Amino acid sequence: MEMLTGAEILLRSLEEEGVDTIFGYPGGAVIDIYDRLVRTGMNHYLVRHEQGAVHAADGYARASGKVGVCLVTSGPGATNTVTGLATAHMDSIPLVVMTGQVPRGLIGNDAFQEVDILGITRPCTKHNYIVTDVEDLARIVKEAFYLARSGRPGPVLIDLPKDIMGMTAPYKPNGEVNLRSYQPTYRPNLRQLKKVLPLIREARRPLILAGGGVVLSKGSEELTRLARKTVTPVTTTLMGLGGFPPRDRLWLGMVGMHGTFRANMATSRCDLLIAVGVRFDDRVTGDIETFASNAEIVHIDIDPSSIRKNVPVSIPVVGDCRLALEILNNLLEAEELDQMDEAHGPWLAQIEEWKSTRPLAYEQGDVIKPQYVIETLCRLTRGDAIITTEVGQNQMWAAQYYHVDKPNSFITSGGLGCMGFGLPAAIGAQVARPDKLVVDIAGDGSIQMNIQEVATAVQYGLPVKVVILNNQYLGMVRQFQELFYDRCYACTDMECAPDFVKLAEAYGALGLRASRPEEVEPVLKKGLGAEGFVLMEFHVEKEELVYPMVPAGAPITEMLLV
Repeated sequence: MEMLTGAEILLRSLEEEGVDTIFGYPGGAVIDIYDRLVRTGMNHYLVRHEQGAVHAADGYARASGKVGVCLVTSGPGATNTVTGLATAHMDSIPLVVMTGQVPRGLIGNDAFQEVDILGITRPCTKHNYIVTDVEDLARIVKEAFYLARSGRPGPVLIDLPKDIMGMTAPYKPNGEVNLRSYQPTYRPNLRQLKKVLPLIREARRPLILAGGGVVLSKGSEELTRLARKTVTPVTTTLMGLGGFPPRDRLWLGMVGMHGTFRANMATSRCDLLIAVGVRFDDRVTGDIETFASNAEIVHIDIDPSSIRKNVPVSIPVVGDCRLALEILNNLLEAEELDQMDEAHGPWLAQIEEWKSTRPLAYEQGDVIKPQYVIETLCRLTRGDAIITTEVGQNQMWAAQYYHVDKPNSFITSGGLGCMGFGLPAAIGAQVARPDKLVVDIAGDGSIQMNIQEVATAVQYGLPVKVVILNNQYLGMVRQFQELFYDRCYACTDMECAPDFVKLAEAYGALGLRASRPEEVEPVLKKGLGAEGFVLMEFHVEKEELVYPMVPAGAPITEMLLV
């Protein structure tokens, strides 16, 4: 039997999992791994901060559908991954994060760069391990990847003591993973799905609410098939964007705090809500007591703990979203559905009235409106780019005005709302999809949280494009201050900011700027058409607001409108 060091066993195990890309940052505790890593055929992307490594692996996972992988050292290297782990955990993204650790004999002695990363990350990982025996290493790696990608996906952390990496042991590939305490339910209960059929037949105001689970399960085609077969309008959460064609007549736009008027009103007035792959978070529901209060609710999700957690439901269905939708569609094949258009006619007419009387709207004047930048970007790219976002107003405007045509194309920090996510996530997405145009829509505040990753993109020749909507404020916080705190703009002024064009040039990239509306399209055309990394800055209306907006905790029908 072949004898290998712990570092060699680790890398061989990663190769068996099909890993060819790692995002990371070296250090003393992982130096043995890096010594062997450069001798393999794996691609390693050296980031400039460990948080960037996890976000890049996250963007890679979302764009590719594979497990994202990153490798960092112990101590601060490990703690710098926590925000990225929490982001992936909230959004159910499959990652394996490997952290260095001090030698086993020093654990608990407050050794140099020692932290209890297992204790720190237990609440924000699906599972975590520390390797205490080199002979367990290959099994742990196998289990970590299985856990990350199966059931409800999520991040798994493996802590690697330095002495383990230098020890030798016989290497034997592991077979199939069988964890008796972990058996996700993929195939939904047929009796539960059959209960949905009469609700669909009898509903006169039906609505489908799709979330990130539809995208993660690759269920977009089955979702579209169900909606069209039953002539049922569709709204999505932020994480579900791209899961339904945005130009379909049944598309209502996003629901929730910054959702469209028609989506929020339809959710409140529907008599049947088929919720697929959602967790009913507070940004979607607003006041839970009034959310879909007139509806029978069907909730389909692979995670049983998500069902009835926030919202009472009529029919719970535990199982894989794509498989559940496929079975439901097949059951409906035998149903008489020819009259659905007629039966739902008044409902569709009401939705069209909401759409025409309260559309998303803004007025472009002498100062660039951020919505205009994103609308122009969408038109020039025909909705065919992979969009990542930072967090704040830029994120919401991107969700409202950039209409992605395909799943896995709108990549954003949903549950955690993590500023600094967009740029490293765009790097990861570009690595995963070198054939695609990848654009990070950013704010001037959020981009600065991980702007050092411009160096990573330039070093590896990644042609990511960044669109900065510069309003010289922490825009979303300022919006709350304007609306609810008597315009007391406490600590949200970002007027002292770098010259982003010069900053791009300092990194060896192209920087462009637009200060007037007539410059927007030429700058976008030049930036999108240029080779390599490009940073485009747009000086936009400083006090523009994201509308609609539902005040926190209010019913989603109580929208502030333009």
